[in-house]
Amino acid sequence: MEKKSFNSIVFSIVLVSTFYFGLSQVIAAEFSTFEKPFNANSLWNSKPINPVFDDFVIPTSSYFPAMQEGKYSTHCFLATANDAPMQVKPPVGKKGIYDADAESSSEEITIPHWPADLVPAEGGDGHADIFDTTSGIIYSFWQLKKVDGVWRTTHVGWMPLNGSGWGDPAHYHQGSRASGVPSCAGIIRKHELNDGDDMYHHALAISLTNNALSPSPAYMFPATIADAGAKRNTGKIPEGALMMLPPDFDTSAITNAELRKVANTLKVYGGYVVDMNYGTPFLVYVEIGSGLKIGKGGWNYKLGQELHLVRENLRMVKAAGGWLDGNGQPFTPNKNLNLLSMRGPWVASNGKPLGKFVPTQQAVVFQNTDSPVIQSNYSDRSMPAIDWAKPQKGQRYTLKAVTTGGARLRFKIIDKETKKQVYDSRDLQNNESVTFEWPVDSFYPLVTVTSGVGDASSARGILLRATDK
Repeated sequence: MEKKSFNSIVFSIVLVSTFYFGLSQVIAAEFSTFEKPFNANSLWNSKPINPVFDDFVIPTSSYFPAMQEGKYSTHCFLATANDAPMQVKPPVGKKGIYDADAESSSEEITIPHWPADLVPAEGGDGHADIFDTTSGIIYSFWQLKKVDGVWRTTHVGWMPLNGSGWGDPAHYHQGSRASGVPSCAGIIRKHELNDGDDMYHHALAISLTNNALSPSPAYMFPATIADAGAKRNTGKIPEGALMMLPPDFDTSAITNAELRKVANTLKVYGGYVVDMNYGTPFLVYVEIGSGLKIGKGGWNYKLGQELHLVRENLRMVKAAGGWLDGNGQPFTPNKNLNLLSMRGPWVASNGKPLGKFVPTQQAVVFQNTDSPVIQSNYSDRSMPAIDWAKPQKGQRYTLKAVTTGGARLRFKIIDKETKKQVYDSRDLQNNESVTFEWPVDSFYPLVTVTSGVGDASSARGILLRATDK
């Protein structure tokens, strides 16, 4: 019923905790856990205040709206330190496993802890997410399958369990959904389906079909990418959009208990558009194995009417008067996110061997060396063109070097029109920073890193819009 695209791989830190619900509200919640992923400031765990709605109505399509598990949903699996590692290979006939963060392929990857009970979704997407509690990483797979005793996958993505639950401009695809998020982000989980509460205490993950999705822009904040088929879209809703029911929507008019709980959630938290489906006006994702059957007594006309009632009233949120985080505290979602990736390709200027981009560290890592290794990235892959995060001429930005072992970072801007250099940060050592005015709209970034001498070293950069006056 649905397709996926693209992916990535590995990073971060987390503590394993527990959480529990009261009957009508969250009594306590530990975030960044298997049961409740991502931090309290994550938009998945937050509520908008006084949302302002667009007037576009999701059209009907080939099928009824749906909320379901099944072969095109996903499994969420817990990995612990006791689970053994697993070598994963690409499908037979494929050159490698694609990591969209590094924008490169590997002949084999090793997942440090592999749950023994892992079973991917049966559909062509072959989704499965592993929550590794020892490293705090969510590994998100697309087209994962066990063939003749060997695990094979087309793409693998990664995301920090204690992060925002979304990509950033530098690392724009960190999961197996088309919008760059893990397949378990926002879905209705097995442990919360029958928890006695009247809503889910997080935003839901939903997909729309082509007549609702927008061709341009194909995505919006907090999404960093969209489905490859966006050109076929004819609607007005980008991926990444928050969809909600208005506060005056009467959920008591919904007699189906499972749908009413979803409707209550859509009034308070809403649901984020994470993917495109085929022919379903909206689809709310539910974890495989939950046992959810929205029509327990079989399909009936009234249930269809109630699903369409939700469809007719769902609206895209254009703005909000404010936000409350998962702990009920006011906050402002952060759009000022790192613009600079350390992915290659890297070309040697001096010395060898070349340092390698390690997604887990978000850095170029050098081996021990007796003399400096200097290498440069002349491509534009160090700064992906994220629509809502493009540097603007005249705006001030701050670049900070984060290095170890004496490594250095240098950043230059080349005017795309004149091919002339218009900015040079010079070499920056660990924790050194520079603030400058962005000189041109059309540009090429040029990143150079120099290794330390002796022990292993590493280099990365953080490029943000300046907050000084």
